Amino acid sequence: MKNIVLLVLAVISSAVSHAQIKAAPIGFDIYREHIERGKMDTISYPSNTVGVNRKALVYTPPGYSSEQKYPVLYLLHGIGGDELEWFKNGVPNIILDNLYADGKLEPMIVVLPNGRAMKDDRATGNIMDKEKVAAFSTFEKDLLEDLIPFVEAHYAAKKDQAHRALFGLSMGGGQALNFGLGNMDIFAWVGGFSAAPNTREPEQLLPNPQEAKDKLKFLWISCGDQDGLIRFSERTHTYLEKHHIPHIYYIEPGGHDFKIWKNDLYQVSQLLFK
Repeated sequence: MKNIVLLVLAVISSAVSHAQIKAAPIGFDIYREHIERGKMDTISYPSNTVGVNRKALVYTPPGYSSEQKYPVLYLLHGIGGDELEWFKNGVPNIILDNLYADGKLEPMIVVLPNGRAMKDDRATGNIMDKEKVAAFSTFEKDLLEDLIPFVEAHYAAKKDQAHRALFGLSMGGGQALNFGLGNMDIFAWVGGFSAAPNTREPEQLLPNPQEAKDKLKFLWISCGDQDGLIRFSERTHTYLEKHHIPHIYYIEPGGHDFKIWKNDLYQVSQLLFK
């Protein structure tokens, strides 16, 4: 297995210019003693889209203060998960706490929503049920019209496109690309980890390549080299490359699991909002 992941890089930010991205170091996702920690809250927000109150998790960074304003990363789960999937399996709070302790992150709020926008949004029963799959598309409206306004009203969040990021894994990776690239007036930082078949065809994602060049600050596509869904990442990368749209295309050793996605969060979080 390679020690250094393969990287095809078209840079947006000079911070990553001509860099190779190395796999996260051993211990990056292990709880450390005696460091300052962020806080993970559970929130309930009214969703006019769904007609009920919905849950999400919100991570605020160490030293969070209502006296200053923070950019916001919205981080989406996969088809078999809910707002707890990242927290239970990807330990984002530990990864981010460790990076803050090492002085590697810009302070940011991280929101972990439930991307299945329906009244019974639990990941139970047949997760491939037509109604449940459709709810992942409905989440676009819930995100834009309900969740984001709630977060920006209740947290010290910056409220402009330049300070919003949308990323996700698998089904959530497809959502992040679909919704992020479909709403570039809302999000400047967009990316998919192991994006699933719900990812729109590149010609639908970016019918106007120049718009992405003008509006996006950062675009990320990543996948494991043994992932059966890699073709969806490949076709998006090929289109971006053909149209000279700056992006990072990051292929790493592994399959379709949290070993990959934790590493992706470790990498991406250090590049955001800089």
